[in-house]
Amino acid sequence: MIRPPIRRSIAARLGWMNALVSGVALLLAFVSFLAYNLLAYRQAAVDTLTAEAQIVGANSLGAIAFNDPVQAETTLSALSGSPGVVEAAIFTQSSQPFAQYPANAPAIKPQSFSQGQMLSSWLNGTDILVGARVVDQAGKRVGTVYIEAHLGGLRQQAVHYALIAAAILFICLAVALLVGAIFRRILSEPIVALARTARLVSRYRDYSLRFEPTQVYDELASLTEAFNEMLAEIQHRDSALEQARTELEQRVEERTAELRAANRELEAFSYTVAHDLRGPLEIISNICYLMQTQDSGAPRDDTASKDSGDPMLQRLSASVAEMSNIIDDLLNLSRASSAGVHLKRLDLSAMASSILEDLAAANPGRNVNGVVQLGCHANADRGLMQIVLQNLLRNAWKFTGHREAARIEFGCIQNGPESTYFVRDNGAGFDQRLAGRLFKPFQRLHTESEFSGTGIGLATVQRIVARHEGRIWAEGEIGKGATFYFTLGSPSSGSLS
Repeated sequence: MIRPPIRRSIAARLGWMNALVSGVALLLAFVSFLAYNLLAYRQAAVDTLTAEAQIVGANSLGAIAFNDPVQAETTLSALSGSPGVVEAAIFTQSSQPFAQYPANAPAIKPQSFSQGQMLSSWLNGTDILVGARVVDQAGKRVGTVYIEAHLGGLRQQAVHYALIAAAILFICLAVALLVGAIFRRILSEPIVALARTARLVSRYRDYSLRFEPTQVYDELASLTEAFNEMLAEIQHRDSALEQARTELEQRVEERTAELRAANRELEAFSYTVAHDLRGPLEIISNICYLMQTQDSGAPRDDTASKDSGDPMLQRLSASVAEMSNIIDDLLNLSRASSAGVHLKRLDLSAMASSILEDLAAANPGRNVNGVVQLGCHANADRGLMQIVLQNLLRNAWKFTGHREAARIEFGCIQNGPESTYFVRDNGAGFDQRLAGRLFKPFQRLHTESEFSGTGIGLATVQRIVARHEGRIWAEGEIGKGATFYFTLGSPSSGSLS
């Protein structure tokens, strides 16, 4: 678990930093002063003991010369008045004990002197031992005096210094806290006010706010000036952006209104043109029918008209029928591009079965095995999906016309959350290298003499699939049939336009 960082004010940090610096400085001063005083105290003790050793040596010269240890011990006993002296001893020139104070004290071990050295001292913690050579009037060494003292006052003096340093440290901490409070008032409060202004600007998006410090310093004035300049620049850019956004929204609304009007005009034009074209076509078709009827003397069915009659009238009738189909396909293409999409849960399997039954009923002489996979559902527009399936299944029906045992299949493949629907046939197929032309208007891969058609149906299918946020593609091989695959997206809204 990641813990959030602990937030501390600058004033608190400055206060503790000041206290830390003061404490470290005081500690260093205390250690330095204590070391200096201890060294001075110890050196003074060494000097005092050395002087006393010289005096004892001078007073013991006669006792050593006349071999009188009692007199020498009497001389040593005079050290009882010296503070800190623990014991003392006199050794002869041959380092043999001559006199000792006090008598029951452990014997002092003789120490070595440097060549020609008359005085020396040795330290062992708070214990100090000094030695002094005893010489006669002729300058000949006759013995050595040792005095050992315990510097007990040294520890007591260190304790006194520590107490004094602690008191001074406490005073320094109090002063540091006071300085921190002053810093907080002088420095921290204007920064906090600046942060409060920045928070208000960020929360309410009011870039007209400005920060006015109650206290002016060079650094704070520079920061305030930069902050206010930044707010002014943001306010200017925000105003320009808001104005541009308003203008853009207005332009989008205008373009949307123009586009809707153009779509309505185009739709009305398409239906008007279709209606105006159907009128002359109906007249031409009726005239051809009457002329064929008059030639035969009786009404003809479609089979008779194909087998007999004027070839010119037959070509005219076929052209009229083809023109009518083109008009229907163009209307479907227009509807696929502009009509609203109303989503519903559709059973595509049932729709495909119904279309295949209608095709079989219209062509009873065909032997077509229609296979429909059950359970193919989709969220789509019913009218538009009817156009999709009609175009794909009718194409499959048309291009299997030369097969004695034709097969048309509709089904779906589940690829995770996405469903892929397909229409497969074993008809004429196509060259896979030309698959890109299939979904372009009026682009045909077969001649009119081989298979009739307008070349608009697959373009209409592609637009309908695209409006459902899907995609369509085809696979085929010449003479081995073709398969058209398509997917349908899943729009979150129930109605698209």
